[in-house]
Formats: sequence, structure tokens, C-alpha cells
Amino acid sequence: MADIRKLVRLLNELDEELVCCTRCGMCQAACPLYGETGRETDVARGKLVLVENLSKEILDNPEAVKERLDRCLLCGSCEAACPSGVKILDIFLKARAIITGYLGLSPVKKAIFRGFLSNPDRFDRLLRWMARIQGPFSKQIDETLGSSCARFMSPVIGDRHYLPLAKTAWHKHAHRRFKRPNHSGPKVAFYPGCLIDKVLPRVGDAAMRVFDYHQVDVFVADQVPCCGIPALAAGDRQTFEQLVRKNIQIFESVDYDYLITPCATCTSTIKKLWPLMTENFPAALREKVLAISEKTRDINEFLVDVVNIQPIGDQPISEKRVTYHDPCHLKKSLGIFSQPRAVLSALPDREFVEMREADRCCGMGGSFNLQHYDISRKIGQKKSSRIIESGADVVATGCPACMMQITDLLSHAGCGIAVKHPVELYAEALDKMGETEAAAHTPASEAKAK
Repeated sequence: MADIRKLVRLLNELDEELVCCTRCGMCQAACPLYGETGRETDVARGKLVLVENLSKEILDNPEAVKERLDRCLLCGSCEAACPSGVKILDIFLKARAIITGYLGLSPVKKAIFRGFLSNPDRFDRLLRWMARIQGPFSKQIDETLGSSCARFMSPVIGDRHYLPLAKTAWHKHAHRRFKRPNHSGPKVAFYPGCLIDKVLPRVGDAAMRVFDYHQVDVFVADQVPCCGIPALAAGDRQTFEQLVRKNIQIFESVDYDYLITPCATCTSTIKKLWPLMTENFPAALREKVLAISEKTRDINEFLVDVVNIQPIGDQPISEKRVTYHDPCHLKKSLGIFSQPRAVLSALPDREFVEMREADRCCGMGGSFNLQHYDISRKIGQKKSSRIIESGADVVATGCPACMMQITDLLSHAGCGIAVKHPVELYAEALDKMGETEAAAHTPASEAKAK
């Protein structure tokens, strides 16, 4: 049980943030969860009433409070639609920390967060071991998407179509140090995030090819601690703060201009939640948090606003189409939506087409997908319908968690549409351009030209 004085102080902090809510209900229309369930307790207004009475409810029925607070995707749709500017996600995260501090973590979450996630080396070894044994238990479902399903009934996986774990974590073979001391271009520290490091290493490889082409000097650390969002979303502030400190230890000794991540969730967490949830850190440590936060950029934002990438080659009319899904953590949290579209519009061999409701949540919500898969999938089916009706053969998105959810949805639909990160498509276009230029300078082609 939490210290009662600390609990009262935290509850008072929430009271100050709750006064802005006028109960207008504008959050109802925006909430994807309410759209499926129609339950007032699932929408932000209902949860805010619950939080307002938290000091009483937490004593009467704390488990019910936790269950209702956990039924949220943390997508930020309600906050983006709120005319009063209520910091709803901030309130929910702090409320989850309070209730978890009061009840304590479940044994399973304690083992995952404090046994593995907070220890990057141990976490790497666990996933490497799981990657080795996953083969006999999985079978490939869709070659285009690279998705698999469980070969045997599994209560954890269910009938999900998932992306297999990488055999080796990406950072194990990708570590780099700045190699151009007098380099005049941007120097970036690259932060892949857990999903790209362990599930989608191809995105990390693509980012490196793009950086090399644009002569961006890159640092990749030998160790990649989690940004902390899984623990924070579960109310485990202790593990979250521990992970923030581990990341600071790595990056405080590196002289870089920008911290670049291809993960929308990591970008939003480092840029917004680190400063918000570390107000109790000592001043010197707090300054380091703010410095990293200030330098953090989404990779699409970096390529467009800093590198100033231009269309690649000619832009012929093409029958190939690409559409884009806005991750909630990029558009609703950080206001980044034009830059990924600019990256996709730079591709020489694809027409960019906008899907309807491109910023509608795909239903992933991190651990929400694990706890409420049926609702998560129902929310996501609206997204997959929009993707299919766009006529695109590829859907791009800048969040690896969204990539996994959309892969599951499209794999079940069997529609043959691929899921890629914008940086992957951009790197592929650069590769093709390089191959074309190389072919134009072979001895045979030069002799023919003469």
C-alpha cells in the first residue's frame, strides 16, 4: 500500500488538473472505444468523473477503479477533440500510477517490468531465447506481410497473425560511432525502440541506408533500454523512472544534434512524457531529461524539416499506390502528419492516395491489445476497411505497434496489401536509383552509348 501522505498529495495534483473539464461530452464522438461499446464509463468524461472521486472510490472498490481506468487505448483522440484543452492523457497516466501504487503490481507484470524490461541485457537474452524456439510453434500465414500464426492453441496469442521475433536484436549488429569528427552535417543519435529492435529490424536497416545517402553521421548505442511507456501505461512509475535514468546514462556522454527515432510511441514518450513524469527528479537529472526531450525528433520530421529531402528522380504515372495511416502518437500527440506524407510523395514509382479517416485509431493501444483483443480487433476492422477501399497496394505508417496491429488485420483479410514504414519505402527507392545509375555505367552500357 502506498504511503497515505504521498497518495493525498498525488490526488490533490489531479484535482487541480480536473477543474478544466466542463462535461461537454465532445470526447464521446472521438473515442474509438466508446464507438464500439457505447458505455459512458469507457469514454474520457466518464473516466474523469471516476478520477474526480478517486479518493473515495479507491477505498470502496480499488480493483473496479483500476479495471475501468485500464479500459483506454491512450490514443489521445479525446484530448485532441477537447475544446477546454483538458490534459486527459496526463490525468489518466497519473491516475493509473496512483491506483497501481495503492494496489501494487500483479506478479506477472512485476516479473515482466522489474525482472526483464528494466534490465536490458536480461530482456535481450529472454527475447533471443524466445526467437530460437518460436519456429516449431509458428507457421507462416502471409508472405507479403511476413505474418505468422500459432501452430497450436495458445491463450496468449489466440488467433492473432503476428510478426515473428527477429533472431538477433537489431542493435547487436548495427552499433555505430560517429566517424566523421569534422562533419558539417547533422549528427544524430538513433533510438530504434524495442519493437524495431526486436521485431522489425528491417526498418532500422532502412534508416541507416537513408542516413548514409544523406551523409548524416549516426551513433547507435550498444544497449537499447526501453523508453518506459509499457511500464508507465501500467502505472509502474518505479520501472519507468529507472528506464529513463538508464537512457540518460547512455546519451549524456554523446555529442549529438538530434535524437532520432522511427517509433511514434517512443518519440511521444521521450518528448512529452519524460518531462511530465519526472518532475520529482533532482534538478541536475531533470535538466538532462529536458535536454534529451528537446533534441528528440520523429524520423519523418527529421528527413523533411532538417535534411530537406526532395522527390527522387522523375515522377512517372504509376499504377502502384501507397496510402498512410496516422499513428495517434504522431498526429494527435505531436502534431506530425504532413512530414510522413512528404516522404511518401517523394517516391518515384508510387502514387500517394489518402484514405478516409487516416487518423482514426487502429485499435492497438499497446497492452490494451493484449487485455482486450476482441475490442481492439473490432476497432481495427474499420481501419482495415479504409485501407482496402483506398486501392493502395501498400499502407505505410510511422509506428511499429500500428504496423503490427494493421498486419494482423490485413493478414486476416487476405487482401495482399503490404505494411511498411515510410523510411523503408524511401530507402527502397534510393536503392533502385542506385542500381539504375550503376547499370548505366557498366562497360556494356557505356559501349552501347558510344
